[in-house]
Amino acid sequence: MLDDVTKQPIARIEGLRVEFQTKDGPVVGVENVSFDINPGETVCVVGESGSGKSVSSLSLMRLVEFGGGEIAGGKLLFDRLGGEQVDLASMPQDTMRGIRGNEIGMIFQEPMTALNPVFTVGKQLTEGLRLHKNMTKAQAEERALELMTQVRIPEPKKRLTQYPHELSGGMRQRVVIAMALACEPRLLIADEPTTALDVTIQAEILALIDRLKRETGTAVMFITHDMAVVAQMADRVVVMFRGNKVEEGTVEEIFENPQHPYTKALLAAVPKLGEMTGKDYPEPMKLLGSEDKPIVPIKGTNEVLLTVKNLTTRFPVQGGLLRRTVANVHAVEDLSFSINKGQTLSLVGESGCGKSTAGRSILRLVEPMEGEINLGGKDIMALNTQDLRTARLDMQMIFQDPFASLNPQMGLADQVAEPIHNFNTLKGADVMKRVEMLFDRVELPRSFMRRFPHELSGGQRQRVAIARALALNPKLIIADEAVSALDVSVQAQVLNLMMELQAEMELSFLFISHDMAVVERVSHYVGVMYLGRIVELGPRRQVFENPQHPYTQALMKAVPIADPRKRKAEKDLNFKPIPSPIHPASYEPEPSVYREVGPEHKVLITDSGY
Repeated sequence: MLDDVTKQPIARIEGLRVEFQTKDGPVVGVENVSFDINPGETVCVVGESGSGKSVSSLSLMRLVEFGGGEIAGGKLLFDRLGGEQVDLASMPQDTMRGIRGNEIGMIFQEPMTALNPVFTVGKQLTEGLRLHKNMTKAQAEERALELMTQVRIPEPKKRLTQYPHELSGGMRQRVVIAMALACEPRLLIADEPTTALDVTIQAEILALIDRLKRETGTAVMFITHDMAVVAQMADRVVVMFRGNKVEEGTVEEIFENPQHPYTKALLAAVPKLGEMTGKDYPEPMKLLGSEDKPIVPIKGTNEVLLTVKNLTTRFPVQGGLLRRTVANVHAVEDLSFSINKGQTLSLVGESGCGKSTAGRSILRLVEPMEGEINLGGKDIMALNTQDLRTARLDMQMIFQDPFASLNPQMGLADQVAEPIHNFNTLKGADVMKRVEMLFDRVELPRSFMRRFPHELSGGQRQRVAIARALALNPKLIIADEAVSALDVSVQAQVLNLMMELQAEMELSFLFISHDMAVVERVSHYVGVMYLGRIVELGPRRQVFENPQHPYTQALMKAVPIADPRKRKAEKDLNFKPIPSPIHPASYEPEPSVYREVGPEHKVLITDSGY
């Protein structure tokens, strides 16, 4: 008898169709999608942006109506606590209020927008408990403390009295998970819950969701576009493409024997950690449909282009009546490295380790406190404003968010041509020829030149940003998390494009990222950053195949691998909390001292708290 009860799915989506009304008539978001979710099972829904993953989950919560959608067909069957089966699609919103948060919990993608900035964490955690479970204030607070401990938040009592802005991204995401679990829901929907997080925090949160699922028997619907996360978490996988379900199977079947061409292309585009073992130089990925292209390793040259010595950037923290500097944020501390012409150095590390500040300091978009920066024989630190502007002909930046770095009111051709006009490098008809050539280079159709940024997808916008960075023929490009917001398949194309351009134009890249599998694919050299310092620096092969610093080793351990047979256990993850980078104004840090491990491979000896 028990078996029959456990086999009954908790949620069953049957023939779901969701439509959105637009000026041009109805647009179908999801068409005829069906799948089940069983108790104690994780079903991963994968696909790229716009494939209908989130629309399916918002329909189950009946939140899709608040975003302008309507459920135009199909059933959303859900087993309630008392055993009765209801169709959520036809439920009145009043009844849904009792189910939402109580029987179905949801972890949203963006923890900052999912939390209310004006209430403390404790108030937000106890709200649902008092509403759904009729607890007293004291009972709810006790349960909130239990939940905070369960999601492994350090100093949970103190955190309950804090506001969301006082917590880091990973902590906020844990609070959102604690809120979703507060009422012990039968079904937990996780919508890209780790996209914005570092590898280390992601590994902990995935292990946490998995452990809670095993302990409470909750069913989990996990939405993601990261195939390595799928391999780590899923029991069954549903692949979506353009609003339709194209394939479904167990995690082993999908990874080892994919049937649908889209699933095959998706898996071919995933960079897997360890693929580059034994290779000295980066090389483009083999993508489906381009097998006939010969794969050529990118060697680069031995000629040094950029030298950075003892770079230090600090941000003052002011306080007191006179707004004096009472402390400093030590964002970048005593950084030294060089990049050769036609090669890539990657800086990796967690959020807040100083990677982006280092990139901006080299371009002097942020003014460094001290240090030397030499680009092709020019002393960048000694330049005045006018000369610095001229020097920027040789160094350009690709930012993380292409939507924020493009002007929404300008046509794309004008945006790519803008640097050429600014620096007067070409005149008249030559400008348009150059822009057309750049569009061809980044593989965008010339018809896009008349479009505006909002008419493009994320990957297409990032290509425009790359075209703009190439407009002046720079020698160095600083790519700050340039592919982290893109879908797997688009990311692979953009990475290949960057590598092909490097091989052809002898471009040098400073590649800033927290995605270790991507870094392994594109780098000649790797610098691992922790608390503003480089703790390990060397050729990519040395650092990845023979990591010496304990932090590098911990980072490598945390990376999920896109293979369901190589799952990480929670016991393998042992991260220490990161100490604060803020020190009193009187504090004088020690200089960085390194020991040589091998040719060009060095490790920090100075105690960095790890």
